Amino acid sequence: MNYRLLLVGIWLPLLAGCAVPRMQIVRVGPENKGFILSRSGARFVPWGHNYAAQCLEDPALRSWEKIEHDLTDLKDSSANVIRIHLQFAQFMDGPGRPNARALQRLTRLLDLAGKKGIYLDITGLACYRKNQRAAWYDALPDKDRWAAQAQFWEAVAQTCAGSPAVFCYDLMNEPIVFGQRKDGWYTGQMGEYEFLQRLSLDQTNRPPNEISREWTHTLVAAIHKRDKKHLITIGLLPAWGLSPKVVGPELDFIAVHIYPNAGKVDEAISNLKQFDMGKPIVIEETFPLSCGVEDERAFLLKSRGIASGWIGQYPDESPAELHALKRSGKITPGQAAYLGWVELFRDVGPQMLSAP
Repeated sequence: MNYRLLLVGIWLPLLAGCAVPRMQIVRVGPENKGFILSRSGARFVPWGHNYAAQCLEDPALRSWEKIEHDLTDLKDSSANVIRIHLQFAQFMDGPGRPNARALQRLTRLLDLAGKKGIYLDITGLACYRKNQRAAWYDALPDKDRWAAQAQFWEAVAQTCAGSPAVFCYDLMNEPIVFGQRKDGWYTGQMGEYEFLQRLSLDQTNRPPNEISREWTHTLVAAIHKRDKKHLITIGLLPAWGLSPKVVGPELDFIAVHIYPNAGKVDEAISNLKQFDMGKPIVIEETFPLSCGVEDERAFLLKSRGIASGWIGQYPDESPAELHALKRSGKITPGQAAYLGWVELFRDVGPQMLSAP
């Protein structure tokens, strides 16, 4: 008897049962209906959280062991995607000078996410923290700033092109078109952060749609120099910012950020429908920020059939830590909101991932 073949026959099925399935690149589905996996053609529903992968900025801020634990928790809760935010100043040392160490950390995160079966929504050009911005970057005139942004995206796309763990590239979080030099590049303040960024301070004589169309085309072209496989989008806000009808033709799908107000779920659904332009829609940010958990639940369930994916907010503390704080009576209102969200995420996951 060939004992070697016998052992192979015994162990290979066991190993196959334990392995994480090989990830496949995500594509837009037939007739622009949702998403599919490239090889199998299986339906894919983005379902996950915005995630503060601070190791990309400073390895001391969040250990890789913590990230690995979080990704395991996320996978166990049915999440299949996390949205990360790359801080521009950490990834670019100057014009034409990408930071090699930051790109290496991004590669490591891609590898870890791939092993866990979690896709990355990679949002770039982030400058949220006032004390962590690059003075050289903010001093640039519009077109030079766009060139630096294109260099950023070309470096990131080159790093990520070979990884199936990329769900998409999000060019910028919540851009608005223009302001004046006295206004500065940033607005939308929440505490020590400013989440909105202007595209232009020098072109107030140009139509805003013309500016946003040219900016989007410039950055999409930069990514396509290095990566033509992965999807591209922009995180948009209802009612203001860039128009999906203007920038949508350059994008693979539409990403929108909607936080329902208490008692106004139908209004949130109406805002969502305004982004329907014949391409898949992903609600890239949502959370019971201005409403209760039940309103958020109603919004999620009513949005099925309109949206094709949903991304909420992951807490700094693990769900287990939040439950412990609740039991001890030491949980803060903010932590309680996060706990309500992660419990809702687990509860409605099977419905959100099933066919509408």
